[in-house]
Amino acid sequence: MKYLKVLLATFIIFWLIIAINPLYRDVWFYENILTVLFIAFLVITYKHFKFSNFTYTLLFIFMILHTWGSHSGYAQNPLFNYLETLLNLQRNHYDRVVHFLFGVVFYFPIYEFLKIKLKVKGFWLYFLPILIIAGLKGIFEAIEYGYVYFTESDLFKSEYLGWQGDQWDAQKDLILGFIGSIISSIIQLARNKN
Repeated sequence: MKYLKVLLATFIIFWLIIAINPLYRDVWFYENILTVLFIAFLVITYKHFKFSNFTYTLLFIFMILHTWGSHSGYAQNPLFNYLETLLNLQRNHYDRVVHFLFGVVFYFPIYEFLKIKLKVKGFWLYFLPILIIAGLKGIFEAIEYGYVYFTESDLFKSEYLGWQGDQWDAQKDLILGFIGSIISSIIQLARNKN
């Protein structure tokens, strides 16, 4: 419990610091709606269901990376701007990395919930989290695109979506999350064999 309190306090402090003067305040606000709701959900449901410290640690790392992305904009992350120049890349790939990590990280809490609370076993215990992540990624991409479509905002199109001129951005984000979840299923299978 003390470890989780340290993670939560660290995240809140980081989040407050990152909230100071983000590159695009509107983008930061919309990027953080789900962050605040998700952290509140974890706190509220803690008494009813506890994930492993491993899973909480992964979620903490993911939320830090997401929050950092909301501050600078996913399409303009400073470290990845440097890598883009250094490696002569076509785009800033921070957005792609975080979408991949969504699949990697969120596999584990879904797996634990299915195993402990729903008593799923065998093949389905490893496969259902992959399907759930694919579904979540699809829902998120549709909501994200719908918001930008209805607001008709060029700022949100470039910064909230992180398209960077790629018309297939949403599909690539879905595939990266899917691949990340498959990798995590292999990792979990290996962890269970040991």
